[in-house]
Amino acid sequence: MKTFSVKTVWLLLAAMTGMAGMVGMASSAWAGTAGQVTHLSGILSAKRADGASRLLAVRSEVEEGDVLTTEKGAYARIKFVDGAEVVLRPSSQFKVGNYRYNAAEPAADSAAMSLLKGGLRAVTGAIGKRNHDAVSVNTPTATIGIRGTHFGALFCSGDCGGIPGISGQPPADGLHVDVADGAIVVRNAAGQQLIGAGQFGFVLNAQTPPAMVPPQQGIQVTMPPAISQNDATGTGIGRGGDAECVAR
Repeated sequence: MKTFSVKTVWLLLAAMTGMAGMVGMASSAWAGTAGQVTHLSGILSAKRADGASRLLAVRSEVEEGDVLTTEKGAYARIKFVDGAEVVLRPSSQFKVGNYRYNAAEPAADSAAMSLLKGGLRAVTGAIGKRNHDAVSVNTPTATIGIRGTHFGALFCSGDCGGIPGISGQPPADGLHVDVADGAIVVRNAAGQQLIGAGQFGFVLNAQTPPAMVPPQQGIQVTMPPAISQNDATGTGIGRGGDAECVAR
């Protein structure tokens, strides 16, 4: 039987430990916990960066790289590691990109997300309050930059027929945004627009600059109280009865 010196054994152990550490770091970098499902009504699924899919429940973890999908009639509320919250309306797709938060390292903050389909309401967490440039929500028509805020977004692409809009007509295709508190900057290759509290905006497509919308023509995304309100205080995110969106 072959024997090894003490020195050789220590070298082998060191090499194995180093490899394990590298694997752990890689795993953390690609699949870090970004948040947790706190409220859910209906079916919510997550597709990981590696292609694997899973059904989520209340208290399920949401990871970096996950693409979240709410089925028809489903609402989901996610709380992120920095305290930010997002509520997804039915038939929505939302990607959690690079989401990093360390209370002691503001310079390393990152919260990159994408609304691929459907609508949401969101409230900024610690990242958006201390490092505005670190938070963004990409959509097919424009990127939403956060300025410490509470806002709603609805992206329509021939799939908003069931949502009441102006004069009973469904909302136009494109990106609709509303701001309840703070401000957002909506930008694309054609231009940018600052939208403050109580204001509304619209982006037709990626080649059209974002524009302000009169309040009477704005689309405000609201959520059912069972999903949006906080049990202890009665306050919440975008409470508005049972309507998914409201034409102002």
